[in-house]
Amino acid sequence: MINGYLRPDGRKGIRNIVAVVYLVECAHHVSREIQIPYRDQGVHVIGFPGCFPNDYSQRMLQKLCTHPNVGAVLLVSLGCEGFNRHTLYETIEKSGRPVRLIGIQAAGGTKTTIAEGRKWVEEQLEALKSTPRAEIKPHELIVGTICGGSDATSGLTANPAMGRAFDYLVADGGAAIFEETGELIGLEQVMMDRAATPELAGEILSCMQKTAKYYDTLGHASFAPGNADGGLTTIEEKSLGAYAKSGQAAISGLIKPGDEPPTGGLYLLDVIPDGEVRFGFPNISDNAEIAELIACGSHVILFATGRGSVVGSALAPVIKVCANPHTYRRMSEDMDVNAGRILEGTASVDEVGREIYDLIKRVAGGEQTKSEEMGHQEFILTYKSFEPIGPSCLPTAQTAA
Repeated sequence: MINGYLRPDGRKGIRNIVAVVYLVECAHHVSREIQIPYRDQGVHVIGFPGCFPNDYSQRMLQKLCTHPNVGAVLLVSLGCEGFNRHTLYETIEKSGRPVRLIGIQAAGGTKTTIAEGRKWVEEQLEALKSTPRAEIKPHELIVGTICGGSDATSGLTANPAMGRAFDYLVADGGAAIFEETGELIGLEQVMMDRAATPELAGEILSCMQKTAKYYDTLGHASFAPGNADGGLTTIEEKSLGAYAKSGQAAISGLIKPGDEPPTGGLYLLDVIPDGEVRFGFPNISDNAEIAELIACGSHVILFATGRGSVVGSALAPVIKVCANPHTYRRMSEDMDVNAGRILEGTASVDEVGREIYDLIKRVAGGEQTKSEEMGHQEFILTYKSFEPIGPSCLPTAQTAA
C-alpha cells in the first residue's frame, strides 16, 4: 500500500517537504543558509533568479509551491525584485498550506533573515509530523520521464524499459508524461498516428513544426558532444531513442509546463516556448525539464542515462535507469535500475519495465532513490513564454466531462 500525505486541497503527495523559495538570485544564498541545517529533514530550496517578471516563471513557482509533495513554503524576497511575491503568497495560502514571506531588506539583512527563516522552518517541520495520511492508488500517480547523458544504448535498453513501465502505469489508470520535444524531431507522423483524436494529432503536428523552426533558427539541434562520444550519430537516431520512453499507449493529450493531466493516460509535454525565438536554448539542462515535469504534477521522475548522470531534483524523487551495463558497473552508487541487462541478454524489456514500475510504487510509498540518499536536490528555472493550450489538446478531459 502507498501511504501518502493528504493536503488541504485534497491532493495526495508522496513526500512531506518544506520548500524554501528564493524570488531573485540575490536571495539565493540566504535561502540556502536557511535550509542547510535541515537539508536531510525534507527541506528543499527552489527559486527564480531573474530580477524581472515573467508569466512562465510565476506560473511555474505557483504550481511547484502547491505541488502535493510540498507541505509548507517559506518565500524569501530581497524586496526590490519584479517577481509578484504577493500573488504567489496568496496562491499558496489558498491551497491550505502554511506559508511565510520574509523580505531581506525589511528584516534587516542576511543574518537576521536567516535566523528568522530557520525558526519558521523548525516550527513547520514539527507541525508537518501531524500531516494526515491517505492511501494513494496507482491510478492517482503522475510520473514524468526524461533521458540525459544519452549514448547508443539508451534507445535500446533504458528508454524502451521505461516506456514499458509507462504502459503498466497507464493500464492501471495512472498518468504518464513524456517530453523533450526537441528530441522527437522526425517522429511527427508516428506520434500523430497514436493521438486519441484527429484534432489532437493536428496539435502534435503544430507543436513539432514549432520545435523544428525553433532549433533551425538557433542553428543547432538538441544534440551534445557527449551524445556523439557515446555512439549516437544524428538527432534522428537520438529521437528514436527518446521516443521509446513513451511506451505504446495512445497519446491522451498535449500539455505545456504547469498543465496537470486531467485524467490517467499518456501525455506529451511541449517544452518549446511559443512565439518568436527569444530565449536561446529551450532547456539549458536536464533539471530544467525535470522542474517542468514536476510543475505538471509528477510525483516521481524516471531518468534514463547511458553515459551516466548523477542529478536528482528538489521536490520529487528521481529514479535513475542506467542503459549501459559498463556505466552501471562503474557508477552503480548513482543508479537505481540496471537496464543494461537487456543488452547482455540477462533480462527482457518486459522484465526491466516491470522492475521499474514496481520501484515507482515503492518510492511512492517512501523508499528513497539513490539521488535522494545522497542529497541531490538540483533545481533550475529560467525565462520562457507559453500560450494556453486549447480544448483539442485534452480530448480525454472533454470525454470525461
